[in-house]
Amino acid sequence: MRSDETIKNISDLANGAIDIDLSEDQVSDSDFLKIRPKSLDEFIGQPRLREHLSIVIEAAKARKQVPDHMLFAGPPGLGKTTLAQIIAKELGVNAIVTSGPALERPGDLASILSGLEDGDVLFVDEIHRMPRPVEEVLYPAMEDYVLDIVIGKGPGAQSVRIDLNQFTLVAATTRTGMMTGPLRDRFGFIAKLDYYDVTELASIVKRSAEIFDIKIDGDSAIEIAGRSRGTPRIANRLLKRVRDYAQVKENSNITFKVCDKALTFFEIDHIGLDKVDREILHVLCSVFAGKPVGLSTLAVSLGEAIETIEDMHEPFLLTQGLIERTPRGRVATAKAFDHIGLDFNKLI
Repeated sequence: MRSDETIKNISDLANGAIDIDLSEDQVSDSDFLKIRPKSLDEFIGQPRLREHLSIVIEAAKARKQVPDHMLFAGPPGLGKTTLAQIIAKELGVNAIVTSGPALERPGDLASILSGLEDGDVLFVDEIHRMPRPVEEVLYPAMEDYVLDIVIGKGPGAQSVRIDLNQFTLVAATTRTGMMTGPLRDRFGFIAKLDYYDVTELASIVKRSAEIFDIKIDGDSAIEIAGRSRGTPRIANRLLKRVRDYAQVKENSNITFKVCDKALTFFEIDHIGLDKVDREILHVLCSVFAGKPVGLSTLAVSLGEAIETIEDMHEPFLLTQGLIERTPRGRVATAKAFDHIGLDFNKLI
């Protein structure tokens, strides 16, 4: 059973308040909060996933039970955090948000779990980065809604089992392969979010423009969508930058001409590659002449972290057919050479 004394011991384990990670995925500025969808009906894109979630949520509400734990996988910016908050809202419960790196000790997670109310949604972003000792505390909580805590050390240590309120864990990861099998297998609902098509992104741009009271024509919305790498977060970011450019440089509404000039000014090319993307292609094509390059070597050449390349740049370059992964390293394709204006045939 839960008691005030036991809860106090758990809090002591956590050394006080939980230090929640305030990364871009967890904490948004006021603009982003305005445009974040509040329901599945407002959510644009991922149609099959929305249908699946609607069934799961309605069934759980009809049975008056909590839904299965859910895992969302996919590149950053596709709406994993937003979906977690929508799920909580659709269920009429609280959403508690944290991230794997913020849960440094078992006591950190224990403090959060013990404070959940019945039916709450706990969202853990970047769950693949959760330390293994913390992960092991999560197993009984997910399966049996109990918390097994060892209080003290040595011969005087005591094992305490605490009943938790039932909850739904919604987790997000950009690297499913880095999750352990036992953790992955405890999720009853697993979904992969796909990149958005231009039509969906254009609808998102128009919706955001209306909320921001930005005057934009249809062609400009499509142009922004086409350079957004299939990612809503990037589409909204580019919309705001184009708005800034139109206001300062052109003193006008957003037209196609102004939009093109703005995106060129901010170094976003016609398929959405930014400066770092093009530097990656330049290193692969020019510096290493199309030969395989190890990820660590590529990171050193660019002055970027390996994780940044893997999470932020490589997925889109792969989907565009600009690079390939091989056992010997990353290789630029003929399409990459063509994109940066080099002749691939000269290497053959």
